[in-house]
Parts: sequence; C-alpha cells; structure tokens
Amino acid sequence: MTTFTRRNGMLHADEVALPDIASAVGTPCYVYSRRHFEAQYQRLRAALNGLDAEICYAVKANSNLAVLRVFAALGAGFDIVSGGELQRVISAGGDPARVVFSGVGKSAEEIDFALKMGIARFNVESAPELERIAARAQLLSRRAAIAIRVNPDVDARTHPYISTGLKSNKFGVPLDQAQALYRRAADSQWLEVHGVACHIGSQITSPAPLLQAFDSLLTLCDDLAAQGIELQHIDMGGGLGVHYHDEPEFDADAYGRSLATRLDGRRLRLALEPGRFLVANGGALLTRIEYLKPAAAAGGHSFAVVDAGMNDLIRPALYQAWHDVQPVAPPAPDAHSGRWQIVGPVCESADFLAHDRELSIAPGDLLAVLGAGAYGMAQSSNYNSRSRPAEVLVEGSRFHVIRRRETILDQLRLELEEA
Repeated sequence: MTTFTRRNGMLHADEVALPDIASAVGTPCYVYSRRHFEAQYQRLRAALNGLDAEICYAVKANSNLAVLRVFAALGAGFDIVSGGELQRVISAGGDPARVVFSGVGKSAEEIDFALKMGIARFNVESAPELERIAARAQLLSRRAAIAIRVNPDVDARTHPYISTGLKSNKFGVPLDQAQALYRRAADSQWLEVHGVACHIGSQITSPAPLLQAFDSLLTLCDDLAAQGIELQHIDMGGGLGVHYHDEPEFDADAYGRSLATRLDGRRLRLALEPGRFLVANGGALLTRIEYLKPAAAAGGHSFAVVDAGMNDLIRPALYQAWHDVQPVAPPAPDAHSGRWQIVGPVCESADFLAHDRELSIAPGDLLAVLGAGAYGMAQSSNYNSRSRPAEVLVEGSRFHVIRRRETILDQLRLELEEA
C-alpha cells in the first residue's frame, strides 16, 4: 500500500498534509501511519492463514510506546533483545506471556526480570547462556521455557551488517552442536524445551534462503524426536524485506504457502518475528533545508544542508542504505534544479541522508525521507549534543505527538554537575 501520496501536489501521510505536521511540531520529526502498520500486520496474518502461527513484532525496529500499543491491540506478541525492551512492552500494555527474548548477551539481571515477568520463552544463543538461564531459574524457583537459536549457515543474501545466519556471525548455535545442547536442556529440571529458533538476517527479498533454513530446522526436529525430545514450535525470526528503491517486494503469500506445504501433517506451531516488514514504509523523516551549496567548480558536488543528520537517521551512513527523498511541496519559482547531495549538520563527512538526487529545491523547503519507520528513531543518538526529533502518529485525518522533541536540558539532566 502507498502511505505517502500527493494531493494537489502536496505530500500527505494518509489524509494529513505534511506541512501541517511541520508547522505544529517542527523539524526534524518522524511521521508514522497507524493505517500502514495495521495493514501490513493483516497482510502477513492473511499470508499465514490456515497455519498455527504467531506473529511477534520485533521491538528493535521501532520501540515507541504508541507503536507497541498498535501491535498489542492487533493481537501481536513481541520479540525483544533487552530488558529495556521488555519494560517498554509492559509499559505499553503488552502481555509478557507473549514475549520472546532473543539476543546473544542476556545479563543475569535481564534474565531474572524476564523470569519474574513470566515471558513466553528465551531464544538461547550459546551453551553458557543456557547454563546461566538454568542457574537463574533455579535461584528464583521458576522453570524457564527455552528454544535454542540455531545458526544454519545459510546466506541471507543481504548487507553483511544485517546477515546473521552464517557460521562467521556471532548469533546462534552451530547446527552440528545443537543436538548436544538440547540434550543438556532436556536433562535440566529448571528448563522446559519448547522449540527451535532461527533468524538468518534482515531485509531478505526472496523466501528461498528462509526456506532453506526452515528445511534444516525440520530435519533437526526429526532428529530430536528420534531421541525423545519433541519440539512444539519453530521460530523463523523475521528478516522479511521491504521495497526501498529497486528491490522486489517480499512475497509473503508465497512464503506462507511454502511454509504450509512443509508443515503439512506436522504438529508444530510457527512463530515469526517481523519488524521492518511491518513498519518501515509506514514512516518518514521530515526535514527542512537550511542551506544550498552549489558546486564550486566543474565536477564538484552540490549540497543541500538539512536540519536532520546521521544522528537522526544513521542507516545511510551505517549500511549505505537508500531512502527515497521527496520535496513535500511543488517547486517554488526560485527553486534550483540539479543533482544534490542531501547532507546534515553533524560534523562528519559520513553525515548524509542521500547522494545524487535530482531535485528542484530552495532553502526552507521541506523534504520527506521515506521508508524511515524502521531503525530510524530506534538507532538515533545525541551525537554532537543534538536533541533527538519528535515522533508523530497519523491516524487517518488526525495526528498526535507520541514522543516530544528532546531539549538540551533533557540531555543534561542525567549528568553530574561536579565530578
């Protein structure tokens, strides 16, 4: 679906004109569409129709409380990777009993918190972690439900920084070591073996590598069943890709059909942990042009300096990610046409939002950086002592602020005045 469209030449988020948001809230700010989030969730739910399947929203993609409430209201569970994310889910009204705790570095304090809150299960990523969870469960006299995250050594064919399923990655347990770890877990009176988990990467545009990994997990399930260890579910993680530029749209329906074929006759529940797929294209970063710096000499670059920087949206600098950049309003008579580098005010040469964009723009114009609903605000920082932007949720023809803009006093509040 298309969330950001033009009406009489003006870019809108659903029925709300983006200049109205900028006037009310200022820039930079993140703008999200509740309608898009709900439609994407229902689209995936329909693709899994007929399967015993659970969708757990990956909180790391966009952890704003209002966004979490949207998915809680839809009936989603949650995939977390920290104790802080668990607290966010609870604060948003999510059910801890539908929370899956992933991540390679769970601390004792985080494990204790999760056990006390009664989460659904831990996705265990190493033998030492398994021992720690068992020890903390014994200390608290609570049995811990676990799945072991297996690393199937499958290439997700994505950016190396978001590839997680190869043997060279830090995530999960190698497939050839998983059975021994399951036997250790099954022998522990403080652990309940529930299933197997896998997550091979992010921004995957074809179901093929996911299905290759899934087949490996089915074989593992059969091998464990022969040893008397019956698993209840397979958690395939997330990673479903979205269209940013020239990528094909991930075929969720084909993925669902292929999973259904493979699960036919098996009493295994399916879990998916999408994040980007649900929220990426439902968000935009709204920014205003401060200055134009035309190329000083032949072969040089022309720069559009905007008020949003890499501290607000680090994906282009970190992943060389491509985001569509569109002027919010039609070009003014004094607009300058050309090929522009969209850069921010941060004191780094890596501070850019887009390279080589053909635009007709003028100082003061609003730009919308699209596809920014996932891993935008969630990865933002206070680098250069810049305050993080506001966040706005659009609901049809209305919008409201779901996180106010930070101030410098917010930043200073946690720091001691004297050493």
